Amino acid sequence: MTVETDGVNADTDELVSDAEEALIEEGELAGDYLEQLLDVLDFDGDIDLDVEGDRAVVSIDGGRDLSKLVGRNGEVLDALQELTRLAVQQATGVRSRLMLDVAGWRAKRRSELSALGTEAAERVAASGEPEALAPMTPFERKIVHDAVAAVDGVSSESEGVEPHRHVVVVPA
Repeated sequence: MTVETDGVNADTDELVSDAEEALIEEGELAGDYLEQLLDVLDFDGDIDLDVEGDRAVVSIDGGRDLSKLVGRNGEVLDALQELTRLAVQQATGVRSRLMLDVAGWRAKRRSELSALGTEAAERVAASGEPEALAPMTPFERKIVHDAVAAVDGVSSESEGVEPHRHVVVVPA
């Protein structure tokens, strides 16, 4: 299959391969940055690189005291992710969308939020009454919106202004 791009034919497989290679490079740059940071902080941890969809995913696992890199409600993790994205952007010149997880915190949070969204959607479907959830970060709201979308008879919307922006589940 070929794709027409500005009058130039490009093989779709080549485009996918180039995009994946760019994400792998992004992950490697992030891994190098984080490895240096862990050394400076004298933290132990194994860095794992992966590509999920259109994002590089970097995980730090296996070390002691990694919870300090997560912080309360993931605040330190969010800051560390932004610093890592900036380091990658400085090296590549391209804005990074990489996702960073430490000690499986984000994966666990994703599971919790998905369950929260599903449960709220089922309550709203049964009662017919809208339900507002607690304020969340954009990352968290996206997970809840996705979970709600999987339940028939309901939908969701975000309301409010940061940092009080929250999801409201409503009957469809």
